[in-house]
Amino acid sequence: MEERYGTRCEECAPRSMKAAPDDSPSDTATSAPALGKTAQWVVFGLDAGRYAISLAAVDRIVRAVHVTPLPLAPGIVLGAINVAGCVLPVLDIRRRFRLPERNINPSDHFLIARTAQRRVVLVIDAAQGVLEYPSTAVIDVESIAPVLAHIRGVITLEDGLVLIHDLEQFLSLDESHALDEANIQEVSLAG
Repeated sequence: MEERYGTRCEECAPRSMKAAPDDSPSDTATSAPALGKTAQWVVFGLDAGRYAISLAAVDRIVRAVHVTPLPLAPGIVLGAINVAGCVLPVLDIRRRFRLPERNINPSDHFLIARTAQRRVVLVIDAAQGVLEYPSTAVIDVESIAPVLAHIRGVITLEDGLVLIHDLEQFLSLDESHALDEANIQEVSLAG
């Protein structure tokens, strides 16, 4: 299936938007796991902090490459890259977490993930592995700071905390609309 100019191609669409029988829409990438079960998160580092997102939302992690700036994009968007023929927005999560800004280094990585609306690229220092943990051990962020919509919870480990990030809440509604208006969408370059 080949569609262009503002519509999503099959290769670029988030899995939840594809219509394959073995890849049916699912909330597993964004919803909290059922009680009594374990959940899996990809843990990554930014400076001294550790963060995580659901393993189900992660497509892959690759080495950092040159990012093409997008002048009309929201401040959280560094630019765009071409991933296997799909143009994806690159998000600066340092800004969201109020960490010091810095240029992308060749040693950095890009975490390619999907939300219900789009695939995005997060700039991370490095992946630290997959953490499997009982869902009942996750501390609900509401009990710590209810205004942090983009943080789902916290896991306490022997050597510190891991903040579980809610990728669905990462972009504000205004930022998401600005991305749409700037026409930063997944467009297939093939064909």
